[in-house]
Amino acid sequence: MKLSPANNPSGIALIIVMICVTVLGTMAALFAMAMKTETRLAMNAKSEAEFHALAQSAVDYCKAVLSAGMNCPEEPFDAETQVWAGGTTSICSNSLLALVKPEVDLGYGRFSWNMTDLERKANINMADQPMLDQAMRLLGVEGGDSSAITASILDWIDRDKNPHISGTESDYYEGLDQPYKAKDGYMDDISELLLVRGVTEELYGLPGLTPPPPPPSLREELRLGFPEAPAQRATLRELFTPISSGQININTASSNVLQLVPFIDENVAQRIISCRQGQETGQPTPFRNPGEALLCGGLNQQIVGQIQRYFSVRSRTFEAHITAKIGVETRHYYAILARNTPRDIQVLAFYWKLKDLNHADAR
Repeated sequence: MKLSPANNPSGIALIIVMICVTVLGTMAALFAMAMKTETRLAMNAKSEAEFHALAQSAVDYCKAVLSAGMNCPEEPFDAETQVWAGGTTSICSNSLLALVKPEVDLGYGRFSWNMTDLERKANINMADQPMLDQAMRLLGVEGGDSSAITASILDWIDRDKNPHISGTESDYYEGLDQPYKAKDGYMDDISELLLVRGVTEELYGLPGLTPPPPPPSLREELRLGFPEAPAQRATLRELFTPISSGQININTASSNVLQLVPFIDENVAQRIISCRQGQETGQPTPFRNPGEALLCGGLNQQIVGQIQRYFSVRSRTFEAHITAKIGVETRHYYAILARNTPRDIQVLAFYWKLKDLNHADAR
């Protein structure tokens, strides 16, 4: 005889028990996942605190290196031969510099560091028309486009709303698909140049991008004997920084950066670099004043008097790249340091990234 469910209470109880077990099992699993998440968050919080403390120690270490380097009467300049830049030919008598190590072990972790000065580039916020015109030449921008880009950069950084001839103010940017206003103020990050009318990713110098080849029609003209199209020899992010004292350190600047200054062409720039590298003497010889460097470059005294205001042999702002390691974990930190005096070194910025994205040239 077949029994109906109403006459089988044990079957109903079994179903209820199974439902309760399932619900409790699900709740237990969710609770375990929540506890695991909380534990991981707590461990991450502790790890981040340890990384932050390690990176802060590295920043203090870099500040001490910069302070010791400025307390060196034998070297009243900043150059790549010195300890702060990883140099090995410094003649400084400051005994603290002999203790500097590129990698430091602090027990629970370790860090390595390197620094570059920002005065090796020109300050975009203080660039004038002649300097920007020189930059366009190094970027390979043709004359017709050069004036428009230069004027648009000047309009971006000046505080008025009156466009230069061929320039660009907010009325243009507000008409774009994704509208925005012109800054009308100093740039805080060099990547702001990508917002300026006419500045392409290739001109700016995004990693992995190279200037496009000439179009087929132009290549045909070149084969027929027309003048060569201007070649791009530099990028904006290689030439400029928004953070610096405003003067270019003639001991650390590249050939292209030196050529941003009027009267300095490629030959003069190369002679300056040859002099400071000591190619004739076999020993690097940093300059002690800008005039000495410009005369060595072959310029006459009159021109030197006109342009030496663009230069210095000291750097004031530095970017420190710090690699912090705890166990198998790694963090990349960056700090912008402003050295006013040996005892007054300020931290202007401090941040970290999951991995190094070749940021050292971004400023």
